[in-house]
Amino acid sequence: MSAKPTKWVTLGRVSGVFGVKGWLKVQSYTEPRGNIAQLGVWLLRMNGVDSPFDVEDGRSQGGSVVAKLRGLDDRDRALEWVGAEIVVEREGLPALAANEFYWTDLEGLEVRTTAGEVLGKVDHLLATGANDVLVIGGSPQHLIPFIVGPVVKQVDLAARLIVVDWSTDY
Repeated sequence: MSAKPTKWVTLGRVSGVFGVKGWLKVQSYTEPRGNIAQLGVWLLRMNGVDSPFDVEDGRSQGGSVVAKLRGLDDRDRALEWVGAEIVVEREGLPALAANEFYWTDLEGLEVRTTAGEVLGKVDHLLATGANDVLVIGGSPQHLIPFIVGPVVKQVDLAARLIVVDWSTDY
């Protein structure tokens, strides 16, 4: 039996430096934004090279997040990482409550109507402010509000399936 391959999730990118002691300014894709600093280890991915760093400290700062990584102790060393993606192992993300899902877990799932008609697979999701939206790839492309209950009837991660109360005419 082979080991399950590691799934990597991009949670942000290094957008600049903060101060002179090696702090990084981070564009976080997490919600809330500051959650990215709570993860213990980041993999910085730059120019095809992955480098792990322990997160020593981090906080929200203005419209972004700043973080201090072990081994980056001055501004010059931190500048080398501007533009790097921040990647973590999916298994390292915190557990979620019932009916909460990480977007990365929904991407690629097949979407079917309650009548059994296949609409396609989740290509990605959009945050609209009111609710998240599933973008179903294919032709035609479908945009389905991710509202558990009225629209999204079932999410079965093991079966890689989402069942929705939706018409192909929408």
